[in-house]
Amino acid sequence: MRRLLALIALLVLTGARDPILVPEISQHEVQVRQGFRGADLLLFGAILTPEGSRAGQDYDIVVVLKGPTRSIVLREKQRIAGIWVNAANTEFRSAPTFFAVASSKPIRRIVDDKTAAIYELGLPWLQLSPIGSYDPKDQARFSAGLVDLMRRDGLYSENDNGVSVNAQVLYQARIALPSNVQTGTYTAETFAITRGRVVASAISRVEVRKQGFERFVELFARNDGFFYGLIAVAISVAMGFLAGRLFALI
Repeated sequence: MRRLLALIALLVLTGARDPILVPEISQHEVQVRQGFRGADLLLFGAILTPEGSRAGQDYDIVVVLKGPTRSIVLREKQRIAGIWVNAANTEFRSAPTFFAVASSKPIRRIVDDKTAAIYELGLPWLQLSPIGSYDPKDQARFSAGLVDLMRRDGLYSENDNGVSVNAQVLYQARIALPSNVQTGTYTAETFAITRGRVVASAISRVEVRKQGFERFVELFARNDGFFYGLIAVAISVAMGFLAGRLFALI
């Protein structure tokens, strides 16, 4: 009897261990040059046991690619006396400049709302951190408005069938970066989920950097803002003067 109990305990301890994820990205640096039209990232990896062998169990995979965060002020326009004016507004402290989610099946079929909110596994559960106290209905309206604007710009997206899992061990997903993507460090977090529970996660990073003339202008504006402003004003005045002279000759 003691041997049987010991065997059962051994099976429980060795057979119920969570898997590990080994993630990788097709490119860890995206260079933004003149004429940049976007980039396609391939996020792939393996689901393994702690010993490094094939996990051998069905897991749902969710990949979240998030760009650098920034403060965003969102204003709501209303038509008053036939004129569109700014009405209510709110500020979000840490809205990601890019947010994309790819999963092996719809998120609501994988986890409950609480788990999805903890790990931000989709746009409905994105934590935007509004500043100040607002009515929950107003906050929800502004959050939905910001998400809608970012989706239309191609900066927020969801793909419920964007991850493929082969032989219970290899997974891959493709996420597109649009041409208007912001520079900075992007984090790609992969989650392995079973029975509604996140059992493993791993993070990779991608650097989006400007190169060439765009990089020079960015550094000049950041390090020598005063002289950059003077040059910008001088160029604007020169272009205006030149345009005026050209119209005078017509």
